[in-house]
Amino acid sequence: MEFRCRLASPNGEIVEAVHVADSEARLRHELEEKGLFVLSLEPKYAIAGVSLHLPQRQGINTREFLVFNQELATLLKAGMPLVQSLDLLKRRVTAPAFRRVLDDVHEKVRSGTALSDAFDAHHGLFPRVYTASLLAGERSGNLDAMLRRYVEYTKIIATVKRKTVSALVYPAILISLAVVLVSIIVLKVVPAFSDFYGTFGAELPVSTRVIVAFSEFLRAQFFVVVGAVIALVVAVIVWVRRPGQQARFDHLILGLPVLGNVAKKFGTSQMARTLATLLGGGLPLVNALDIAARSIGNQFMAKQLDVVSARVREGESFAGALEARQVFPEVAVKMAEVGESTGALQDMLNTVADFYDEEIATTMDRFVTLVEPVLLVVMGIVIAGLLLALYMPLFQLSSVLAG
Repeated sequence: MEFRCRLASPNGEIVEAVHVADSEARLRHELEEKGLFVLSLEPKYAIAGVSLHLPQRQGINTREFLVFNQELATLLKAGMPLVQSLDLLKRRVTAPAFRRVLDDVHEKVRSGTALSDAFDAHHGLFPRVYTASLLAGERSGNLDAMLRRYVEYTKIIATVKRKTVSALVYPAILISLAVVLVSIIVLKVVPAFSDFYGTFGAELPVSTRVIVAFSEFLRAQFFVVVGAVIALVVAVIVWVRRPGQQARFDHLILGLPVLGNVAKKFGTSQMARTLATLLGGGLPLVNALDIAARSIGNQFMAKQLDVVSARVREGESFAGALEARQVFPEVAVKMAEVGESTGALQDMLNTVADFYDEEIATTMDRFVTLVEPVLLVVMGIVIAGLLLALYMPLFQLSSVLAG
């Protein structure tokens, strides 16, 4: 969140500036630690101290963030000191929010704070996997290598997400078009046919009467139906956002055919790749498990991994704790068991992640290949049925006129 500040330095100079912080209290504390006197401090979008800006999470452009990390890794590998590297790179950043964060990080590092702690101070903007990777790189003395590993990790995860979403776009478009087309027929075409047939006073076929009655109901109660649908969607969203309900919702998703299997594979891939990245930097397994649990998008699987972490902390094997939860695929459990027994857990986890990434791509390709023709056939049947029911009375029109 951005705050507009009016500050006084120890020598009496008055400065007005905009600072980024998680809260007003935290920013005030940081400014006072620097020896500055806070004369006034209020949200940037405020009048008379009343904020006019809705709370929102300030985002950092992923591409710019990855480019920054790639360049930082290159400079560190070339032997340039960290402080100078940060000073050079922050000047090249164009996004105002990211630049302000880097200014703060640079100041903290220059004053002796570790890079991981400096970024962790902005934990709302950066994933915990990133700060953990920085910490692992600092402890192992291979910060540049861990930065490159994190960039590669992020690119792979983003690629899998992009391919999965792209595979679902076309079916979603087909379903949307079908809903729009059927709505037009029911709300516009059916009433016109109903008025036309009403002039003859003949009894309509059952299928036609059903469609006409359904059309009349929707037209009469249109706003009620739309309001009910919106209320249902809002109720589901509110329910999901309640503490603990997101995990239950994600558990339901895992039970869905096809998509549930893809969600489980993606969660397993995230878990395995995150663990491999952190273990490669020298982080202990228990700490890596805690962080990996927060990197999984599916909250139900994340909670199960928290239990796995607790059991590993108590002395149980990683593979045994995974198997006991009965959430992660059996192949992943067996490969983790082999990795533990051979001392090559990191390599085996990378293999697990690659295996499930390929599985997701294959499954989604098959899904789209199967769903596209099925949707087209279903759309054709529904629309043909509607048109047939509407035109069926025309076949009886000659007998009606003759009568």
